[in-house]
Amino acid sequence: MPKDDLNPIDESLDILNSQLSSIQTPAYVLDERKFEENLLIISDIKKRTGCTILLALKAFANPCCFPIISKYLDGVSASSVNEARLGKEYFKKEVHVYSPAYKEAEIDELQSMSSHIIFNSFSQWKRFKSKINLDQIKCGIRINPEYSEVKVTKYNPCSKNSRFGVLSEEFSGKDLEGISGLHFHALCEQGSDVLERVWQRVEEKFGEYLHSLSWINFGGGHFITDDGYDTEKLVTLINHIQSKYNIEVILEPGGSVALRSGYLVSSVLDIGENESNFAILDTSATAHMPDVLEMPYIPNIIGAEEPNKYPHNYRLGGVTCLSGDVIGEYSFEKPLAIDDKLIFTDMAQYTIEYYI
Repeated sequence: MPKDDLNPIDESLDILNSQLSSIQTPAYVLDERKFEENLLIISDIKKRTGCTILLALKAFANPCCFPIISKYLDGVSASSVNEARLGKEYFKKEVHVYSPAYKEAEIDELQSMSSHIIFNSFSQWKRFKSKINLDQIKCGIRINPEYSEVKVTKYNPCSKNSRFGVLSEEFSGKDLEGISGLHFHALCEQGSDVLERVWQRVEEKFGEYLHSLSWINFGGGHFITDDGYDTEKLVTLINHIQSKYNIEVILEPGGSVALRSGYLVSSVLDIGENESNFAILDTSATAHMPDVLEMPYIPNIIGAEEPNKYPHNYRLGGVTCLSGDVIGEYSFEKPLAIDDKLIFTDMAQYTIEYYI
């Protein structure tokens, strides 16, 4: 049905179902074994290449899990002062920061928390260069390879007229003194074959600058822990690039760290009818699973199927006042009842956030 044909771990679901009556909803539940399994896959790439791998906080920012993640990864990538502070105080390893633009009031605080600061434009770099302690902070420029295979336009960072990154023609004649690396991001839940094609464009447009730099950040969107992902191709590509340019490769996986490790448990609050049956849950697409509206996609529910596959159909909506707070349409073998609990799958990435 929807986004992915996910097959949750049977044993984990047995445990979850056995404790369902005691769970106060709405509640996120994390399968720590699956979570660590993902980290072991990612860590193996790190061991075989010597590359640096960071957790992208925009995808998963729960500090309760940082002690596990920090055993395997080198640090975090942040996109705001608050995320940088979260990484500094709770992850306690490298903090790489990128934002499309920085405020002048943020720069000093970012320096106190970050190991790397990446600028989206030469104008931002020129504006803040004199304020950066280059003996302590590694600075980079985000580039736009003008190539991506992301299908959803709003998620494509290299789409036409994108505001992200510097084009290759803008590099001509620019003084790169103080810049030690480049950053690009062109993937969204994609494989190493796509990365390989993106890299061909990056090398074609920016390869002449790489020999004089010390690192290059491949951004996020690497679906490393997905079934069928070609890790051998990724390892070969990283080793080739690091050897050819004597440069450090950095990856920022986010969703793949938490892939298929999380559930969202929700309760039915009310049931009604308006031409078709609907059920109101104590969860919300806008608050608990924003990609349902952003992507958009329909998440899987244990025991539910697409409309009309089972005899009882419902349109599931959230408890907010937003008319569009609709999770999707599903069918069930038995009629829903008030206080029934529904289990949404693959609900760790891009859901659990931590605001300070």
